[in-house]
Amino acid sequence: MKSTVLIIGYVFPEPNSSAAGTRMLQLIDFFINQNYTVVFATSCKKSTNAFDLESLNVQVVEILLNHSSFDFFVKDLNPEVVLFDRFMTEEQFGWRITENCPDALRILDTEDLHFLRKTRQQSISSSSGSANDFDLNDIAKREIASIYRSDLSLIISEAELKILIDKFKIDCSLLLYLPFMLDLNENPEQKQHSSFSERTDFVSIGNFLHPPNSDVIFYLKNDIWPLIKSQLPQANLHVYGAYDTQAIRSMHNKKDGFLLHGYVEDAFEVVNSSRVLLAPLRFGAGLKGKLILAMQCGTPAAMSTIAAEGMFGSDQPNGIIEDDPSLFVKKCIDLYTQESLWTEYQNKGDAVLKSRFNKLDHQLKLKERISLIQSTIQSHRSDNFIGQLLAHHQFQSTKYMSRWIEVKNANLK
Repeated sequence: MKSTVLIIGYVFPEPNSSAAGTRMLQLIDFFINQNYTVVFATSCKKSTNAFDLESLNVQVVEILLNHSSFDFFVKDLNPEVVLFDRFMTEEQFGWRITENCPDALRILDTEDLHFLRKTRQQSISSSSGSANDFDLNDIAKREIASIYRSDLSLIISEAELKILIDKFKIDCSLLLYLPFMLDLNENPEQKQHSSFSERTDFVSIGNFLHPPNSDVIFYLKNDIWPLIKSQLPQANLHVYGAYDTQAIRSMHNKKDGFLLHGYVEDAFEVVNSSRVLLAPLRFGAGLKGKLILAMQCGTPAAMSTIAAEGMFGSDQPNGIIEDDPSLFVKKCIDLYTQESLWTEYQNKGDAVLKSRFNKLDHQLKLKERISLIQSTIQSHRSDNFIGQLLAHHQFQSTKYMSRWIEVKNANLK
């Protein structure tokens, strides 16, 4: 008899819009390959960019926040594994899972550490505080509590794994480093990278609902692109991304070569035709899907330290890493104009994909960890006393707040 995994999604996955959407499909692929029945439940409405999960034989279920109907649904489903998509869904539904399916393995996919991204964002918009003032961020307390309440948390970046272990002293048994899982034999036509001479212009890409991507476009427009354009007057910067705002669209300027295109159906095509990808992100967390895409396309990148964080390990990057604006621009010019340097970075990107993001390697580690925890679930939870403590108090607060909201909503009808 097949086991069932219930995935509680924060949103529907949109792989053409965000790295988070790609990540979710990779996790779904893992469970399908392990012969699970996959049920995807979410309270979010389906967008026009959402992936057709039914095409993968995934059952899609609409659920309600703060509603006891979820209790009946999940008790009847009785999944062996529950995957929470980001800590917010664990806060909303974790206590219901514990109450109705106490034997289910509870896995949290953090996507990235939200508190890390938020703290960094605050540090560049405020004269006080630093990028490491996690204790001042209430999201940190919520997210760390969610990690402790879960049986296993999937961490996409080695840098974030180190923060959780060194700063917050979370036991390694509760964490698993699980980066993007790529099928390196998939889409063999994508191995045909366009050559240096076949490419032109710069490209930037990212979902604009994600604050770091919105911020970097203003940074490029005001601080970086004018300097590049002054030295490469024939070059253009093509900006792609879903959910652009009027403020972003208003930056479109054909004369300046700053071209806004909005959502793109085939991201591979536009990045593969560009010579350099620009990613001077000023804040963020996790791994950057745009850099993975650039390596898949054989497109060298010009990136900040934040953008490169956790991506390359001990391997050489597929482009330049620089935070100083003037040096960043100088190195961009070199990368764009020097074919030998460009080709060297292209080859390094291919090597990074093979050594760090092979799907089979990481799927095996996830399979083994799930099996281990399931076979020792009682002792695993007993050893996690902080998790028990936080779950107890969450039951008293979140549970009764949710019940109150449910009654309140019923009385308003």
